[in-house]
Amino acid sequence: MTDEASNRPEARAPRGFADRRGRDLTAERRIVARVSEVYERWGFEALETPAFEYADALGKFLPDADRPNEGVFALQDDDDQWVALRYDHTAPLARFAAQTWETLPKPFRRYAYGPVWRNEKPGPGRFREFWQCDADTVGSDRPEADAEIIAMGCEGLRAAGLAAGQAVIRVSNRKLFDGLFDAGGIADPVQRLTALRAVDKYDRLGVEGVRLLLGEGRLDESGDYTKGANLPASVIGAIEAFLASAETPGLSRAGVLDAVSGAALGAAGEEALKELAAVDRALTAMGVAQDDVRFDPTIVRGLEYYTGAVFEAELLLDTKDEKGRAVRFGSIGGGGRYDDLVSRFTGQSTPATGFSFGVSRLASALRAAGRGAEDATRGPVVAIVFSEDDMQHYLDAVSELRAAGIAAELYLGRAGMKAQMKYADRRGAPAAVILGGDEIAAGQVTIKDLDAGRARAAAIADNDAWKAERPGQQTVARDQLVAVVRSIIE
Repeated sequence: MTDEASNRPEARAPRGFADRRGRDLTAERRIVARVSEVYERWGFEALETPAFEYADALGKFLPDADRPNEGVFALQDDDDQWVALRYDHTAPLARFAAQTWETLPKPFRRYAYGPVWRNEKPGPGRFREFWQCDADTVGSDRPEADAEIIAMGCEGLRAAGLAAGQAVIRVSNRKLFDGLFDAGGIADPVQRLTALRAVDKYDRLGVEGVRLLLGEGRLDESGDYTKGANLPASVIGAIEAFLASAETPGLSRAGVLDAVSGAALGAAGEEALKELAAVDRALTAMGVAQDDVRFDPTIVRGLEYYTGAVFEAELLLDTKDEKGRAVRFGSIGGGGRYDDLVSRFTGQSTPATGFSFGVSRLASALRAAGRGAEDATRGPVVAIVFSEDDMQHYLDAVSELRAAGIAAELYLGRAGMKAQMKYADRRGAPAAVILGGDEIAAGQVTIKDLDAGRARAAAIADNDAWKAERPGQQTVARDQLVAVVRSIIE
């Protein structure tokens, strides 16, 4: 190997970052456009915040260390201050609300979409850069504000392409566990957080796995041991009652509240029941079906800034990977009430609630469910080049198509006709425009309908028959170019 070759950089994308082509981008843009229309119809204003924030504004996600680069991508600015790529859209909203609160209409209702970055270990379906779409209300402590966000989330998921029964939003309230811990004498915040993390694994580990993590700990199949929360048996029993209510089939939202109301919940837990009952009344008034939104006390959400209602959107579609094997996507979004986030900046309690879903994740899930056909990118009409002498005719043709609003391109490589047709096929072109010497002399143009050609050619087994029929190809007067191409596209 020469020194020059050995010094060449390897062409590779960083781990956890992905290149995305037309199909993926088309799917995500379609989702964002449709969901944005829903949010605006519900009275939410678009807001775009910078990709970078000062690192202390994202404090929840930063460790207590000199270099704040765990969990986020951070760098030191020329004024020695740390800035970091946003981890989500909620922390930037809290900073914006605190910074501009005096000028904002209150409550402030905004939606946002765009990429977020997380400095975490990448894995299958887990990226360090991905798109999210959020909607939040800042400045309202009413349970109806939570209900509205939840109901709008349901409509947004429908607009994104999920029909009834293909997703469910599960709702709970963080105060249920706060009250349960208070009543059980659990004051240690680390012990509480360990217990909440155990409950958060219920869908993966089941009742027995969670019970072990609530107690002394759990040894998994690989031999790794996870230390438990060491809760008293009485508190573990109350949590297991929560789990049982989540498993009861056909239980209404009000029925779930009745099922958990018998536990020793303390003042905070009783407050949570009242708030959830108000959410249920508002959801029912807005016509939100019981199957679309369910109460589930096992929903705790992973972010520590939630203070009240929490919700998680779960995909119910059957999905498969590239090899046809069943795969479970699970959560595709979530949110909740975070009444203390803005006060980090102002010192004054400012209620807020919001919902976020992963645009990239939802697009992948729809594709895994066989719903990606509409996302296939439609390439431009391709004009075939035969001779340098006739370049003006080719340029006229593509210019005429573009002026009529039809995407068109002139082949600018140096290959022959067969390779050019293959190029048009790979581009997903609906048609190829052929202006050979005979067509030009006769004032005509040959148009090959590539979609029709592909479909009909698949049904013709004999090569001679295919050549004789020339499926999808027609020769028309030159002034009919736009009309014929438009008929093919439409």
